[in-house]
Amino acid sequence: MHIFKHTTFDFLRWRFHAIVLSWIIIFSGLFVFFTKGIPLAIEFAGGTSVVAKFDNQPSIEQVRAAIDKAFPENVIVPYGNVADHQFMIRVPHVGGETGTSLTNTSAQIKDALDATKIGTVQIVATEIVGPAVGQELRSKAFLATVLSLIGILIYIAFRFQFSFGVGAVVATIHDLLITLAFLAFFQYDMSLNVIAAILTMTGFSTNDTIVIFDRIRENLRGMRRDSMHHVINVSINQTLGRTVITSGTALLTALALFFFGGDVLHGFAFTMVVGIITGTYSSVFIAAAIVSFWRGQGPTRAAAHAPASVAAPASQQQPTRKQKPQKKARAS
Repeated sequence: MHIFKHTTFDFLRWRFHAIVLSWIIIFSGLFVFFTKGIPLAIEFAGGTSVVAKFDNQPSIEQVRAAIDKAFPENVIVPYGNVADHQFMIRVPHVGGETGTSLTNTSAQIKDALDATKIGTVQIVATEIVGPAVGQELRSKAFLATVLSLIGILIYIAFRFQFSFGVGAVVATIHDLLITLAFLAFFQYDMSLNVIAAILTMTGFSTNDTIVIFDRIRENLRGMRRDSMHHVINVSINQTLGRTVITSGTALLTALALFFFGGDVLHGFAFTMVVGIITGTYSSVFIAAAIVSFWRGQGPTRAAAHAPASVAAPASQQQPTRKQKPQKKARAS
């Protein structure tokens, strides 16, 4: 299936614009991160999270006023469908992690809600994570991300060239920073689901980058006299249809999860949507741009000696062709 035929877009012409745009988003995300931060989910921050179901629909202000008396630090958000009258309440306080003390904090939350008489309350779900477990999960998530970047660099540097490996890793770090910036903008919780989406997005972006790099490597063999700038542009145009089909299909799936997957998958789906878009964008503009900066815009190294080796025989053949008619003229 061919969507684009014989396209000649000059993608590298916009590499500086793309890099500037990326830096604007990254710095904006850093500003939001240092001013507001990224909320940590219960598995990372530690604490108790409950889902409270009411017989009628109270306002968030009413629920927060009831919880503030017992737990001044809290996060309260609507949960599920509006018709279910449910709220997710998260507090940093953690009771005992074994035995009957598991339900202490949950019972305190229920008692606080009952005391305000805003309606009949039922706790339908409870999740408790201790500080030690949260710290361990944060360390493992960070280690998994770092190891994935190192693995990408080693694989691509071994299969292609070191410049290609650097381009792929820079593009992957770019995707990670852009995704974190959007998580900070929209204040999505950093959860294990989000970490899983980030690692999935990293693999998706790397796959798209490898497809473009593989086409560049093939074209380098047949386009020895052309500049690296031209070879990269031709390669991106040749894989453009495949990139649009693959990324578009994955994006539609992520959007379906975002709109119909429910609150549990909201953060995962949002991260996937942002990751697919920025991963496709970085494969075309960032990874390829890094390779062009590294290799330069002149002819490829394989073509450096090609003109000299071809021109020498041509210069030797021209005099012999001119001498043959002269010999025939003397014989006559």
